[in-house]
Amino acid sequence: MAGHEFSEPADRKRPVADPTAADPLAAAEPRPSCDPAFRHGVVVGFDGSTSSERALAYAIGMAHRSRSGLIIVHVANRLPTTVWAGCEPPVFVDVPDHRTEVLGLELACADYLAEVPWILVERGGDICHELEEVGREYEADAIVVGSTHGIVGRIFGSVAGRLAKRAQRPVIVIP
Repeated sequence: MAGHEFSEPADRKRPVADPTAADPLAAAEPRPSCDPAFRHGVVVGFDGSTSSERALAYAIGMAHRSRSGLIIVHVANRLPTTVWAGCEPPVFVDVPDHRTEVLGLELACADYLAEVPWILVERGGDICHELEEVGREYEADAIVVGSTHGIVGRIFGSVAGRLAKRAQRPVIVIP
């Protein structure tokens, strides 16, 4: 079983009703369910970079050995565009990133993914938060990420370092 899924970005998700709410109709709103085949799978952050390709290779092996599904997560860049309207303060508008569609097509054609069931999940927002959120939703056994190299990671902190500090499940950082 192989394939990919383009879920809606976090900023377009419908709010989920609180099950403890007094309104019974609000509690009846179903939460988007995860495919049971991928529950307790391996989450991997992927953006097409060299380090994320290494992380993907490691995660494929891990999923294959544990006979679990692979949840490939691409956190789409939301490019902030400032709109200035005269005297009013600037407004930031999200410009969608279509890189996930390109990555999905590349992954769908990849022979190395034929051995494990996999899905591609798109999210928008903070990378660390979204990877942990997907891990929580799928009750993942681990999150695999590539290490960040360069000056940006040194200044702002790497995704792997921030994720390792906040995650509620094992984080594997691939150099």
